[in-house]
Amino acid sequence: MRRFATFPAVKALPGLLAVVVLWEIAARLNAGSFVLAGPGAIAVYLWDNAGLLGRALAASLHSAAWGFLWGNLAAMALAVTVVLVPRSERLIGTLALIVFCLPLVATGPILRVLFGTGAGPQITLAALAVYYTTFLPLVVGLRAVPRGWLDLVEIHGRGRLSQMIHVRAPAALPYLLAGFQIAAPAAVLGALVGEFTGAERGLGVLTVRAMRAMDVNATWAVAILAATVSIAAYGALGLLARRLSRAGPALLLAPPGVPTDRSLWSGGLSMAGVGLVAVVLWQGVMDLFDLNTFFAKRPGDVFAFLFTGPDAAANRAVLFAACGETLTFALPGYLVGLLLGAALACAIVLVPGLAHTALPVSVALRSIPIITTAPLIVLALGRGATGTITIVAVMIFFPTLVTCLQGLRQTPGQIIDIFDTYAAGRWRVLTLARLPAMLPAFFASARMAIPAAILAVTTAEWLATGKGIGALMALTASTSAYGMLWSAVLLVALAAALAYGAVARIEARVLAVFAPEQGAR
Repeated sequence: MRRFATFPAVKALPGLLAVVVLWEIAARLNAGSFVLAGPGAIAVYLWDNAGLLGRALAASLHSAAWGFLWGNLAAMALAVTVVLVPRSERLIGTLALIVFCLPLVATGPILRVLFGTGAGPQITLAALAVYYTTFLPLVVGLRAVPRGWLDLVEIHGRGRLSQMIHVRAPAALPYLLAGFQIAAPAAVLGALVGEFTGAERGLGVLTVRAMRAMDVNATWAVAILAATVSIAAYGALGLLARRLSRAGPALLLAPPGVPTDRSLWSGGLSMAGVGLVAVVLWQGVMDLFDLNTFFAKRPGDVFAFLFTGPDAAANRAVLFAACGETLTFALPGYLVGLLLGAALACAIVLVPGLAHTALPVSVALRSIPIITTAPLIVLALGRGATGTITIVAVMIFFPTLVTCLQGLRQTPGQIIDIFDTYAAGRWRVLTLARLPAMLPAFFASARMAIPAAILAVTTAEWLATGKGIGALMALTASTSAYGMLWSAVLLVALAAALAYGAVARIEARVLAVFAPEQGAR
């Protein structure tokens, strides 16, 4: 009995029960507000509509599972290529980032035109939502091996392929499974976004109907169902990781070391080369599949729309104004989410008992699809800055919490022993030892949070606020103004790539001062 009481799930039970009780009380106090449904009402709706929800769930899981499979296969292929051919890293990494940053709000309608009413858009969006979250940690894992092991393989006359199979792959397994864990909720989200764009069945379709009818119980029931599936997948993959891995990775999701000896000029030339390759691929794919120029715009079409066409100046004014509105909300939400995630991770290290309640609730919040929570948050907090910033912060908070907590726990034991010898308190150990160890994980989450912030803010603008680049893309997709739509997609992708590069440079400078041993990987 005593052993049973030590299980994490049992320890978390009192806190979770308290959350459920407070949730029910809040729902009853706000009855009729069309914002919050209580656990009791949600349970009744789930029971009464079990058949309908079961069929919709099966359709969504079908799309999410196939997207999860194809996205992760692509991620593994890209990661292996980067490690086997190191010169390809900048090109592949940048192109992968640009594709990952393409806003689902815009790519969804385009894919719907290409694939029609089938499951193609849902599967594609699910794959696009997951591949980068696996690619980044897997590259780290494939490189997280002692040099001596690789030398031993070379001594026996084997090459890079043998190193990959016998040394790198086993070492990368914990990182791969960590990427799978984060990818599981993302696959569900991608499938639901695809269903939002005109699918015939699925949880996303039920969500659209519920929101249009202002059926709060149905909206929350679908959200809870999707969150439950995401949490189950997250937990199952975590259990698999613990079974297959004797020890966790040294630093979860820490990106490869950022080269600091490159000048701005050489870095600019490199990025220009990558941009040229991206443009060539863009044009080549359009021509290869002979896509209709009405909706499949080429680079030349976008250039004319923005610079040489008769209405180019007006088009740029509309586009940049919308982008400015989006940035006003995205940047504060991005910073708030990062700081809250890092702060809670530090609090859990100082007070370990917080983990039993904070982590399950955080997983649940992250697993609820943003397309269902965004309208509810905006309805509760308003269409202004507060609601949108909250949506972005919620989207970023959980990945930051997980990565920072892992980084804090990876502080070398010898350093902790030295502080213990001098009877240093937890706060002093945190500030002088654990925080420097956390910095690589924090910056890794800061990188990964950039696409998440874009997804969150554009989704909020699309579904709730009616402002910014997200609303502009939704409007142009519905009115078939594909010139503006493709221009908006290009601008968002470029902004994300620039922000990612800026974070990388800040990371290199900060780690060089505060944690040089962590930055040199």
